[in-house]
Amino acid sequence: MHTKWNRMPKPLGGHRPLNNSTFSIVGSDTTITGNLNASTDLHVDGRVEGDLTCNSLVQGERSEIVGNVAAESVRIAGKVEGTVSAREVVILKSARILGDIVYDALTIEQGARLDGRLSPRASQSAPTVLRPDSSEPRLTLAAPAN
Repeated sequence: MHTKWNRMPKPLGGHRPLNNSTFSIVGSDTTITGNLNASTDLHVDGRVEGDLTCNSLVQGERSEIVGNVAAESVRIAGKVEGTVSAREVVILKSARILGDIVYDALTIEQGARLDGRLSPRASQSAPTVLRPDSSEPRLTLAAPAN
């Protein structure tokens, strides 16, 4: 039996060209020393020693960031030592943060550890809980366990 190939087979995993990438990954076996700037969304499972700026950050449970974080949205599950500034901040129960959080919208799961100040970006004297469709800053806290 003879098979004739008229084109190259497609790579496994739906390969995309690098210039059309929508997110970047710092793997669990990677340490970056120095500031990291990404124009895309960023998923960090490794260690970053320096300031991190990106569109959106998702941090893995075992990852560590030693430096300031600036993004539109962040989801923190690991360790952060530095200031986090974002429009929307979600702090998961596995998170350990040593630094301040500057936010428009904030969600903190029960069990998360935070040693720092919470500061809304807007010039308000205290955080306000608002409806989700509002564009004003809001603070959401998880209910305490009994």
